[in-house]
Amino acid sequence: MSPDAVTATERILREHCREDDLAPGSTVEIDVDQVLLQDVLGPLVWMEFEALGVDEVATGPVVTYADHQVYGINEADADTHRYLRTVARRHGGHFSKAGVGICHQVHRERFIEPGATLLGSDSHSTTMGGFGALGIGAGGLDVAMAMVDEPYAVDVPDVVAVELTGELPAWATAKDVILELLRRGSVKAGIGCVYEFVGPGVDTLSVPERCTIANMTTELGATSGLFPSDERTREHFARLGREEAFRPLAADEDAEYAERIRVDLSGIDPLVAAPSMPDSVAPVSEYAGIDVDQVLVGSCTNGSYHDLATVSSVVEGETVAPNTDAIVVPASKRSVRLLAETGGTTALYEAGFSVSESTCGPCIGQGHVPAPDSVSLRAFNRNFAGRSGLEDDSVYLCSPAVAAASAVAGELVDPRDTDLSAPNVDLPDDMTGSDTDVLGPDPTVEVDRGETIGVIPEQTPLVDSIAGPVLITVGDDVTTDHIMPASAEVMSLWSDPQACAKYTLARVDPDFAARAEAADGGVIVAGENYGQGSSRENAALELAVLGVDAVIAESFARIHRANLVNFGVVPLTFHANADRETLAEGDDLRISGLREAVGSGAKSVSVRTESGSIAVDLALSDAERDVLLAGGRLRHVAERRD
Repeated sequence: MSPDAVTATERILREHCREDDLAPGSTVEIDVDQVLLQDVLGPLVWMEFEALGVDEVATGPVVTYADHQVYGINEADADTHRYLRTVARRHGGHFSKAGVGICHQVHRERFIEPGATLLGSDSHSTTMGGFGALGIGAGGLDVAMAMVDEPYAVDVPDVVAVELTGELPAWATAKDVILELLRRGSVKAGIGCVYEFVGPGVDTLSVPERCTIANMTTELGATSGLFPSDERTREHFARLGREEAFRPLAADEDAEYAERIRVDLSGIDPLVAAPSMPDSVAPVSEYAGIDVDQVLVGSCTNGSYHDLATVSSVVEGETVAPNTDAIVVPASKRSVRLLAETGGTTALYEAGFSVSESTCGPCIGQGHVPAPDSVSLRAFNRNFAGRSGLEDDSVYLCSPAVAAASAVAGELVDPRDTDLSAPNVDLPDDMTGSDTDVLGPDPTVEVDRGETIGVIPEQTPLVDSIAGPVLITVGDDVTTDHIMPASAEVMSLWSDPQACAKYTLARVDPDFAARAEAADGGVIVAGENYGQGSSRENAALELAVLGVDAVIAESFARIHRANLVNFGVVPLTFHANADRETLAEGDDLRISGLREAVGSGAKSVSVRTESGSIAVDLALSDAERDVLLAGGRLRHVAERRD
């Protein structure tokens, strides 16, 4: 191997890194080219930006999308959109109106460029890897800092090569490829990694198919997923009317990877993820015959024109089963317009499908909530328990092709065992569209702060020692949906930290918030992969509002751990995982000399318990220690910029 050979991931990091050393395991600071926000996490980002006293964004484009709260379930949603429209335009950003589409779809249609770094306040920002860009999901405060030209600190990832060979057979899709990776691994398999897709099979996949795979690398726990920017990419930019944005980007032929996973596309079967985790994957044939009450196709994963056309191709001339409700949720207005121009919407309507507005909504329980004791089959990205809006739901994940065939059958089917024709989709030569509904910067606009916009709590320096009870103990793979619910009632309050706090961990223990507030301090004890899922910083911010001092876990999900640090909540890991079982809710704990330990670079501290003591690790970078000492990143950066 040549000592100068690099992966595509390393090439992008080198172009953006403020340091020379990209040693694996080290933390480096990179410049961010583009920023993506959405309407439930974006308000906090703009509130944090305003708190820094900066008048104009220093990077660009910065685009805020109204995509989660599109249905306008109450007046708070429209009030929040009004704030976002005015604050974004006033400070040099763009604003995409409600109904235009989901952030990841619209951004790739209009803004993304190969080789760019993109930081998004949404965990599925990894989608941009389908275009050869390094998209990373992050907490809102990190995104706000990128908007004022602060670098983003990222752990140098292990780059895993996913070598694709062969070509997908009939009825197998890109969604099945990423489900296959989840079947082989887990929702924790990609922690600390970037999945880089290489090999001759890459050329057989269209850019929309690549985006589907890159999108769900976040379900593997990965930092990102990345495809090369090649001739297929150039052709797709030409379809979008943005060929000038194209640049080639690929790994060197003899680049070295931390691991190599080989996937023969010709051997991929139609797969399904059973309730209630994206890695509960098996061939759909194992679940064939289960009655399906609801079928949904859409989300940022499967709402592109290619996905919608797949469904219309399968159901053309067919009829949806009488006891099954079938809905497509386009990822963008442009996608559904293209489908109409090619006759696809007619096929959907005549078959019995409904076409929803372009929104994330149903993916997060905002509309199309399934009935009790029913099965919902979804071409989405997550099936965490309760995420659909129904607490005791039964949600299966699949491809648009399996969803369409099952809608016709009224039950889960392996489409290869039906008489249906396999989908055959060609992308239109012209996929351009109007930009009139994405508003540009206007410094004359006055910011309109409505009643839904709260206050970012003041951050105070880390105390010398902490003492308090174990407020709650939770198990493995606790998601941010558990910590901060995404229901219609709660999401309308996400921009008001004080009002939102009472819902913290309510799905696990409805009394948690009141208990934490009364204790005025204390810790949470958790298992592995605590905080997986969404990038929502509310899941950390609300702990700070309630006075929680620290979380002791066996391990943390990447984004949530960073969010805890950003809001001054200390993330601690058990030195011996067995010690987790020695702690119970209500136990009194004390950590003496915590500030000194953080400041001195100590690798561990002692936690005094009622029965003795245990060691917990302080696995923190120097930058994270500085942030925690200041009490949070907002205070740390504000002091440094003064």
